[in-house]
Amino acid sequence: MRITRVLSGALLALGPVLGLTPGAAAAPAAADSTPSASPSGDGSAPTEAGTSFRTATEIDQGQTATASGSAGDYLYWSFPADSGQRPTVKATVKLPESHATQTWQVDVYDGLRRRQACQYGAQTRTAAQGTSSVELACVLRTVRAWSEPWADDPLPGTYYVRLTVLDLKAADLGLPVGTELRVDSKDIGGAAAVDGSLAEPLVPGIAVESAAEEDDSSASAVLSSIEPDDGWASGWWSDRWVWTAIGAVLAALAGIGGYTLTRGSGRPRHVPPGA
Repeated sequence: MRITRVLSGALLALGPVLGLTPGAAAAPAAADSTPSASPSGDGSAPTEAGTSFRTATEIDQGQTATASGSAGDYLYWSFPADSGQRPTVKATVKLPESHATQTWQVDVYDGLRRRQACQYGAQTRTAAQGTSSVELACVLRTVRAWSEPWADDPLPGTYYVRLTVLDLKAADLGLPVGTELRVDSKDIGGAAAVDGSLAEPLVPGIAVESAAEEDDSSASAVLSSIEPDDGWASGWWSDRWVWTAIGAVLAALAGIGGYTLTRGSGRPRHVPPGA
């Protein structure tokens, strides 16, 4: 009972310092399994797509963008992804009733226009003759707050999605198609945390915007206006700090418990000092 009181007292004393409340330790684990983006219900989802990187249509995570096009077109969208997120891109192509076999592919590029590999997902699919639609998916690697210059790791910033057909018969060229695109992310949390962060996210025009702010100029050529709902993360904070603090508390409590067990109950009253 004495050991229990000592451990409980130490935990209660350190709890306010760490900002812990009952159930707080389980919060980071619960966040790992919850998508970071919620569907947009304001009806403002884009209904068209761009035809190049510079004209890519901006979408927010959680929105379902639609667009009409022709078989053979290159369709482009862009979305923001921050550190600790694992984006999932899903695309659906609705084909006309009569068409030959077609092979469609979705590619994802980062802010430096480097093609990012998919961890898993059907990035390329072939629609047999008469198939009404084809669904594509690409799950990217977790976005890192910082990386070596020579590495090809996903970094915070703007990401581009390109949807196109790879194998197309001449008779199908120009046939009308409909597309749907949706991007969601899973928050990986401290498991993907790294020591370091970028000076600025890889967003087109952000360097021009920063220079304009330093010069107190009202004119700034910003090529992209999208960013996460909560703003760009600073890169230094993650729930890894919480688990580190919890580990330190448990280590201290284990030391107190071990000392209490090994010191015994002290000198009996009937034994004189120095005996």
